[in-house]
Amino acid sequence: MILYQLKCQKDHQFETWFKDGQTCDKQLSRKSVECPVCGNKSVSKALMAPRIGGQDKAKAEQKQMVIAAAEMKRQLQEIRAQVEDNCDYVGDRFADEARKIHYGEADARGIYGEASDDDFQELNDEGIEIARIPWLPRSDA
Repeated sequence: MILYQLKCQKDHQFETWFKDGQTCDKQLSRKSVECPVCGNKSVSKALMAPRIGGQDKAKAEQKQMVIAAAEMKRQLQEIRAQVEDNCDYVGDRFADEARKIHYGEADARGIYGEASDDDFQELNDEGIEIARIPWLPRSDA
């Protein structure tokens, strides 16, 4: 495993673990890495300092990262359950339904569904508050 410092086109910086350097390069070239702040898929490696230190410190840091990732996964699964319990699924009609709600053409309510990158950007440009949530598979599936 290798940790890379990455940045998106909007200069948001974040760290991500990869199996190896080749895996990182492949995922970046395929634009399959997404900025956790803005969802931008134009991501590249950022300048990073080499890690110099003992193995014990590196192992402790890696263990903390695994714990943090497990907690993040738990929280995302909890968010998914809350959204599914309290919002209406509108599928690929998400952008249209969000506009109807925003402009008062439909009753205000929580919705979720799918939207393309273009739809997401257009909704943001119109001032419609939406958020992207990484949708993890159910843990009981």
